[in-house]
Parts: sequence; structure tokens; C-alpha cells
Amino acid sequence: MRHLAERAREITSQNHGFSVDPDSLPGDVEVTHINLNDQTVEGLRHKNLAAFSVQYHPEAGPGPHDATYLFDEFVDLMKR
Repeated sequence: MRHLAERAREITSQNHGFSVDPDSLPGDVEVTHINLNDQTVEGLRHKNLAAFSVQYHPEAGPGPHDATYLFDEFVDLMKR
């Protein structure tokens, strides 16, 4: 999976039963993560609201701290 803003690659635990069509997203929602295997959308962020999501299991990552930044970002959004 590719985290677009950080230009990083992440190994993630996934179970795709559906995917988001990036062309269906409104202009105030941006794609933040892309699956490198099948190019599906793995993460979204609203440009104006304190909202983001990922389409994988960040708590089930291969390392104990791989997705810590997502939880840190969530806590920061709650503090605002």
C-alpha cells in the first residue's frame, strides 16, 4: 500500500469485499492511500472536516508500530 502524502510504502492486512471508486468522490475528499497490488483506494481524507479513513486493518499491521501515525493523527483531530 502506498501512503501518498508521505511517499511511503506500507505492508497492510486487508480483506477487500468492496472498494471505493475514486471518480465517485466529491471534490472535498482526497485519496490518501492506494493499494499497490490492485490500485484500489485504501485511504481517504476530507479536506475541510476532521475526518479520514483507511480501508485496511491498521491495528493488525505486521509490526507493532507500523500504523501508529494513524492513531496519533486521530487523537490530534479529537484534540482540536
